[in-house]
Amino acid sequence: MKRSTRKERDPDLGILAVQLSARVQREIFTRAAARGFGDVRPRHGAVLAYLDPDGTRPGELARLAGRNKQTMGAILDELERLGYVRRAPDPADRRAKLVIPTDRGREFMTVSDGLVELIEQNLADTLGPDLYRDFRAALVRSVASLPATGPDTDA
Repeated sequence: MKRSTRKERDPDLGILAVQLSARVQREIFTRAAARGFGDVRPRHGAVLAYLDPDGTRPGELARLAGRNKQTMGAILDELERLGYVRRAPDPADRRAKLVIPTDRGREFMTVSDGLVELIEQNLADTLGPDLYRDFRAALVRSVASLPATGPDTDA
């Protein structure tokens, strides 16, 4: 049997994780586009998923998203051009910058948070609340058991 056929019939953890992530992102960004946010892409989620309404430092966003600083800078440039964020001096340390969501950015954050809640509720309805709670807890433990940084995130 070909490897591709075997992986399709019995996907390993990496394939399942990628498929789950891709399908959740597809659902979020397709529904967000229908609500007027057609210019946002899944790669922008590295910022918008973690951004605090009062601002977050770029290095902290990179750490939380598991991206290197150069990649995070490129994503921030895109989001700034699209009007979702702006950069401003951090009042706690004028040498540092904060990434602050614009009104449009906050609106997207509210919409996407609601969409994630809807997706989670749909999964809980599909699996049943107990199995979904256990599934989610197992995902949290699994993610925590693996290194969060490596060559692709160190910068």
